[in-house]
Amino acid sequence: MQRIEVGLSMLYCIGHPFSYMAEHLRKAEVRHIEVLDEAHHALNKRRIKIIKDISQSRGFNLSVHAPFVDVNLASPNSSFRRVILRRLKKSIGFASQLDAALWIFHSGLRTGVSSYYPGEDWKINLQAIRELLDTANNSDMKITIENTPDPFPFILKSVDEFFRFYEDLGDAELGLTLDVGHANVNGQIYDFIKRFSDRIVHVHASDNDGTFDQHRGIGEGNIDWASVAEALRNIRYGGVVVVESDKRADESVQTLRAIFH
Repeated sequence: MQRIEVGLSMLYCIGHPFSYMAEHLRKAEVRHIEVLDEAHHALNKRRIKIIKDISQSRGFNLSVHAPFVDVNLASPNSSFRRVILRRLKKSIGFASQLDAALWIFHSGLRTGVSSYYPGEDWKINLQAIRELLDTANNSDMKITIENTPDPFPFILKSVDEFFRFYEDLGDAELGLTLDVGHANVNGQIYDFIKRFSDRIVHVHASDNDGTFDQHRGIGEGNIDWASVAEALRNIRYGGVVVVESDKRADESVQTLRAIFH
């Protein structure tokens, strides 16, 4: 049976300057780190060098979470959409420069005019993702899409939506990042694991009470993590489970290690 490794997202540092995040990065007691190309931590040439130097000295494996604030791949405004895609493609390039294993992104969102153009945002979202896949292939970068939670108007949230999406996407290779916290809000943790056992390449872990995406520490919500671990083992998942708790992140890493090992 493949071993499931526990990693750490630097999300818990997002409200602080990049230097604060870099200092915590130097002290992280994990092998896999996920950095965010967002807000105070948006990547650039200088920051890539700092992260890469720390990563090489500590022997980290990296993943990069794409920008997500004000990002809508399915925007009906073509001018805005071009800017968004340009930013995301740049982020894929940054991930490649970091030698990251994965780049993780969210689907587009429905808008206030979606009801006037039935199915249009679905088509735009699909085309935008194909563009990202082309960019990733040209950069030799592996990218993966993440399930998202209610009540946000993301196009891809439920198991059925993802099933339709993969059918429409066709033969293009695009793995799924299973966000357990998001799936808990939607009541579909085990449905995602069973239906997409061959698609799940990465896992995000944070806790909540099932009402909304709270990013609590592991054990502070109602998710049965022992059952999640068993379900992942049953599909022979052998990747990383990345802690995305915004508080008690280090404790959450230790809690999950005890469960998954």
